[in-house]
Amino acid sequence: MKVNKMKPTITFDEELLDNQHRFNDSFFQRFPLASRETPLQLDENIKKDYLFPTFYRNVACTISIFLCSYKEAKKLMPHPDIHPIKMPNGRSLIVFSSYVYREVLGIPPYNEVAMSIPVLVKPSSNPMILPLLLEKLFKNFGYYVFSMPVTSQENTIRGHKIWGLPKVVQEIDIYEENGQSITMIKEDGIPYVTLHVPTSGSPKTFDVKSNLYSVLDHKLIQSQTNFQGDFVIQKNLRKLFTKENKTSAIKIGNSSSAERLKKLQIEEEPLQVRYSNNMNSCFHLPNKEYSSFIV
Repeated sequence: MKVNKMKPTITFDEELLDNQHRFNDSFFQRFPLASRETPLQLDENIKKDYLFPTFYRNVACTISIFLCSYKEAKKLMPHPDIHPIKMPNGRSLIVFSSYVYREVLGIPPYNEVAMSIPVLVKPSSNPMILPLLLEKLFKNFGYYVFSMPVTSQENTIRGHKIWGLPKVVQEIDIYEENGQSITMIKEDGIPYVTLHVPTSGSPKTFDVKSNLYSVLDHKLIQSQTNFQGDFVIQKNLRKLFTKENKTSAIKIGNSSSAERLKKLQIEEEPLQVRYSNNMNSCFHLPNKEYSSFIV
C-alpha cells in the first residue's frame, strides 16, 4: 500500500461517479443493486440517487482489536438494553477498522476509521467471550459504532441521513512503513489516534457478514455489512488473562476527540490485529425488518 495521506474533501460533484462497470467480481454479483425510495438531498442544490448496497472494491483494511473497560464501554451505549461483550477481568472490546476506499460505487475515493464496540442487543444472557466465537448462534450480536472519522463531506452527510452514523470529517493518513500499516487520525492538524498494525502474520481468507448498530431519528437500527478478502493475522491470547502490556500498538493524543477514548482505558497491547491490501466489501441500507426501538 502506497502512502495515502488524505486531506478532507468538503465539496462534491452534482453527478454520481460513472464506475459501476468496475464492480463485476463474483462477490458483488451476490447483491442486487437498487435505489432508495427517494434521492438523498445533500445540500440546498444537490441531490443524488445512489445505488445500494454501497460497493467498495480493492480496499486496504486494517483491524485492531483492543481490550478496554467494560464499565466505560457500557456508558457509551445509547440504551440500557445494549450490552458490550464481556471479557475477563471486567473488560470489553473496542475495534478500530481503518479503510482506504480506493474504489467506491458512484463516489470518489476516501479514507475512514470505524470505532466500534461488539455488543448484544436485548440479550437473554450475556456470556463471556462466547458471542465472539459463535456469532451465528447470537442473532442479536453486532457492532455499535460510536465514532467514525472520514475524509469525505459527502459520505459524512450520507452516514448521518441514511444510517445515523456518527461520522465526522477529519484528516486521516494511512500508509506503510517498516513492515507496519500506520493509521493516523488528526483533529485540527494534530494526531489524536495513531495505530500500528503489522503487514505480516498468519494468512486467512474471510467471507463475513456482520450487523452494525446505529441510532437514526432516536431509533436503534441495524444494517448489514459484508466483506471478503485475504488477511494476515497476529493473535495475542495472553491478553485475555492479563492487563500487562508488553508492546504498544495505539497512541492516543490530546484533543476533544481523544478524551472519550481515554475514558475507555484502552490497553495498548492488542488482542488481535488483521491486515489486508485488497478487500471487497459492501454496506446495505438499514434493515426494514429489524424491530428497532426508541433510544
